[in-house]
Parts: sequence; structure tokens; C-alpha cells
Amino acid sequence: MVNIEIPRHCTISPSSFGGTPNLTINHDATVDLDSTNAFEGPEKLLEVWFATSPESLPACTAAEGLKVVPPQVWEEMLDFVNCKILSTVESEQVDAYLLSESSMFVFPHKLILKTCGTTTLLRGLPKILEIAALVAKFPHCLRSSVEDISVVAAPYRVFYSRKNFLFPNRQRGPHRSWREEVKSLDRLFRGGSAYMIGKMNGEHWYLYLTQPNTMLTPPATPDRGERAIKVLEIPPAKSLVEEHFKEFGQGQDETLELMMTDLDPENSKQFYLDHASAVAEDQYSQKVRKACSDARQHLGEIGSINRHKVGSDEGRLCDDSIDVFNNTSLDNAQYELDDELTFPQELSLEGHALGTVVSECSGLSDVYPTSKYPDSRIDAYLFTPCGFSANGVVPSSNSRTSTHYFTVHVTPEPHCSYASFETNVPASQTGRETADVIQQVVGIFKPMRFTVTLFEAKAELENEVCAAKNNPSKLETIPGYRRADWIVHDLEGYELVFKCYERDDWEGGAPRLGEVGF
Repeated sequence: MVNIEIPRHCTISPSSFGGTPNLTINHDATVDLDSTNAFEGPEKLLEVWFATSPESLPACTAAEGLKVVPPQVWEEMLDFVNCKILSTVESEQVDAYLLSESSMFVFPHKLILKTCGTTTLLRGLPKILEIAALVAKFPHCLRSSVEDISVVAAPYRVFYSRKNFLFPNRQRGPHRSWREEVKSLDRLFRGGSAYMIGKMNGEHWYLYLTQPNTMLTPPATPDRGERAIKVLEIPPAKSLVEEHFKEFGQGQDETLELMMTDLDPENSKQFYLDHASAVAEDQYSQKVRKACSDARQHLGEIGSINRHKVGSDEGRLCDDSIDVFNNTSLDNAQYELDDELTFPQELSLEGHALGTVVSECSGLSDVYPTSKYPDSRIDAYLFTPCGFSANGVVPSSNSRTSTHYFTVHVTPEPHCSYASFETNVPASQTGRETADVIQQVVGIFKPMRFTVTLFEAKAELENEVCAAKNNPSKLETIPGYRRADWIVHDLEGYELVFKCYERDDWEGGAPRLGEVGF
């Protein structure tokens, strides 16, 4: 039988696959979703850790940690951020939420929230701390005068970062300047450190991070329900670093982020709805015609075999030949290959369907291919009239207890073109050099300029000096590009490599900085 309908197991609907991960689509949130006014590509990135690993959750915490929180509760938090959940890929180790403005990843022990545009990400942070306390049952304390949040969980560590905005005057809330963002974070956490990395008059990147076992500020009011006085023994800083390193191992806790600007205009057309729809229609037509042709050839062979059998049976011939097409979906062979095909409307308008087309045609699905990671899933969405977002969930090829992610976001309009790629899939898992992954991603988007940050856990043990020297070399050479900046920061427990590249034939002027002060 030839069935020209979209199959249930098509990549457009990953939820139909057996096992995990699986996909849930919020169709209400995708109705009339339009990216016409999207302009600020560079994202705000927040990472909140409540423990060093899923195995080290406090005893009082829910067994699944943050993953116990239902989507409806996260939606309430995202209302503060001004974005919505489009779809979710659920797996045993991580839930990947594709948002109307970027992405959110929820692990048992940590949450990663990345939003673009004029979202107010930091306004959602107090709510995250409250949810961790009340729903996930992380150790908590009482607070007052913090965005009407009375109970919060103390995180293990907090990271907040972003590239310099293109249009900072259009931002809202605490995101109008780096200074305001730092003040907002300092009101919550004691002893945080704020950095600007890169050239003040060129491409740069902002980072705020807290110390291990983050202290809340102002001092929290003890829970009235606790009568006994408890003494918390804080190990020295080096022990904390060693503990963190022990949890992950060499190179296991690393985050690679590419922030690309000045995308090639012709190449960027693949991230427009009209282009993707045309590609989808062409692919659909080719597949249907090939399926029909193969079916006719196959059924013709069956008919030939039947006639041979009938003719050899005592010389009897069957005049009442069987019309094999009566049992097919081709309407008794009335369908002709040259007839005009009816193109499914969902393939021309539905954002998730077209997102799958773009993922496959652009080459994004080949960065971590299913041939090597058979349980990996990509949840992608193409916006109207343009713009693209995708989340990838990549289970470890040699472990059922480790699942990683990658996320991609594209603003293709020429006057503000931007694309980002972020992943925590360790280089040790892929067997590839970091520069190889960068080269593959850069080849997909063809930017004139891009910034790379590699945030990597390190051991402050006997190999510290060797690691500090070797890690930057991973990003040394990208064919077709020249290095414009290179900075290495030695942070407590981590090493940060920051690099900027320009294409060899780049003849543009100075970067559009956007922010004047900070």
C-alpha cells in the first residue's frame, strides 16, 4: 500500500517515537506567532545550579529535582520573562522547552534559560528560586520585599551572561544596561562577580557568576518552622572545586557558545517561511512521485508473477485478472504521476513542520547526527515571516545517565542578522576537536564575524597548568577567518576562553556596539 499522508513516525512529530525523548506541542501558543518585530538577536543567558549533579540532590528534595515541576508552573514564571512555551521534548535527564523567544532546559539539579528580543529574563529569577523551594523542595528560607516572593531556595551557583546588545535602548526592566543587570543580581546574591570580556570599542561579552554555595542577600529570615539551630560546615574553596570536578570529570562540564553576526544574506534565505515552504513542497512532490512510481513497478511485478502461475496451472488462463490497485490508496489507479499534487497545508504554514525541513536542509541535524546518536531528538520551529529556533537533546552514546543539549536561534534580517549556537555536549563524547564543531556551524550560517566562548570546568590539581595551555589551542584556527581577539580567564573552578573572528574578506566598519556605557 502507498500512503502519501504524513506518517506518525515522521521527524515532524518526534513524540511518536518509542521511548524517550518525546515531544509535546503547545498549539495555542503557536497560533498567530509572528516574528515581524523581532530585532534583538543576542540572547540573555541564565544558568542556575541547585546542586553539582543529579546524584547530589539534597535529601529533602523531590526525587526528580526540578524536573518534578509541571509545565504550567514554568509558564507562570515565564510570564515574568514575557515569553511562552511552544513545545517540549521530555527525556529522563532533561526537559527541553522551545520558547517563543529562545529556550529553556530543565535538569534535576539545574535550569538554563536563554531568551532574546526584549524579554525580561532577570525578572523571572526570583520566581525560579521560589519554584525550586516550594515545588522541587530544595532547602529554602523566608525572604521579604523581593518581587512578592516570600520563600526562596539558595542556589549552589548562578551564571548570567550575554553579548553586547544591538538596540539596548529598546530593552526593558533591568536589561537597559549591564550596570542595572548587575544591581539586580546583587540584590539577590552576596559576593557575585561581574566581568566585561573583550574590547570596550569592539565585540564584547558580559558575565556575572556567584561563588559555590551561593549566599543570598540581604540575609534571609530563618524558616519559622525550624526550631533547632543547625550549623552548616562550608568546606574551603579548593575542596568545592575538587568536588565539582569529581562530579563531572575532565572536560565533562563544558559549554560552547557561538554568537554570529552579519550573516550572508543569500544563505539566510533558508530561514524565511516562503523559502522553506517552497523547499518542503518540492521535497513532498518528489517523495510522493517516487513512492507512486515504486508502487506501480512493484505491483506490476506481482501481477506478472500471478499471470505466470495461472498460465502454468494445467494451461488455464485467467480472463478475470485482479486489479491490484483496488487495495491501494491510489483510487483504483486513477491517480496519474503527472496530476497536480495536493500539498498538505501544515507543511506550508505549521512552524514545527517547517522547522524540521530547515533543520535537515541547512545541515543542523548533521551536527549531532542520529547515525551516531540514535536517541537524539531535534525540536525546531520556523517563525512567520522569518526566524528560526531549535532545541536538541543528545543522550550520551556510552551512558544512559548523561544527556546533553544544543540550541540554535536565528534572526536572518539583513539589518540585524544574528545566529547563535550553544551546546554542552563534551568534546570527549563527540571525538571531535572543538574547532571542528565551530567550523561546521560557521559553515551553516556563513557569518562575516562571530564570537566564541568556551566555558570549561577544570581541576585545580596537578594538571591545571597543562589544561590552561592546551584548551585555547582548540579554537586556534578556523579556515577562512582571522582571529581578532583572544582572552583567557581563569575563574574559580572554570576556565573561560573568549575569541572573536572576522572573515578574511570582511571589509566592513567597526562593530555596531549598541551599548555606550555599562
